[in-house]
Amino acid sequence: MRDKVSIVTGGTSGLGLATARKFCQTGYRCYVVGRNPEKTKTTCTELGHNAIPVILDLSRLEDIPGVIAGIAQEAGQIDVLVNNAGINMKKPMLEVTDADFLQIIQTNLLSVFAISREVGKVMQAAGSGSIINISSMAAQYGLPYVIAYSASKTAIEGMTRAMAVEMGPMGIRVNCVAPGFIKTPMTAKALDSDPERKGRVYARTPMGEMGIPEDIADAVYFLASREARFITGTVLPVDGGNSIGF
Repeated sequence: MRDKVSIVTGGTSGLGLATARKFCQTGYRCYVVGRNPEKTKTTCTELGHNAIPVILDLSRLEDIPGVIAGIAQEAGQIDVLVNNAGINMKKPMLEVTDADFLQIIQTNLLSVFAISREVGKVMQAAGSGSIINISSMAAQYGLPYVIAYSASKTAIEGMTRAMAVEMGPMGIRVNCVAPGFIKTPMTAKALDSDPERKGRVYARTPMGEMGIPEDIADAVYFLASREARFITGTVLPVDGGNSIGF
């Protein structure tokens, strides 16, 4: 794995950090994409010599082609792209403005398309590559107060399938991981302030617990690996059975 190169967006915290750590620990050179320069550089220092910081605000779509071209030139290749970065907004639907909605779509959907397109060009030239998108339980069933987020993640799953069909002949696999409720500071804050919702989460999760970020990292790593060489266009729920719980 010493010659493999990965890019993980939103790699400075939560699921992205766990994923970047997994790639670094297994010998990948991992380009960790973050908006905050200090946080991104500090994270890469903690992850070790295999982590390279990339400062990029993904909502600035016009900056993406140049950044990806720079990575490709420096690294010589891009083997794996993990589209993890995303933002959320909890707000009643009737209070969501057009600007609110567009902000979520810009970061969660348009940037995923833009960076996948640019990385796809590099992978096409090499005749191989793996792209893993991160979805959400919000795409599996209806959740209140996150209308824009739900729309963006549902679109990600459809885009995953379309990308897989078009890019498969190029040797590029495209898959998606749909995390369930995972123990992160953000999840803890949301559930601890809403005991009723927290109870529902546990009640409908057959395995009776929340996952940890490493569960998502392991699933992403598998989909990027040779062991998944014949898997493309799939959406893999990693949720302890939450999406099929009753």
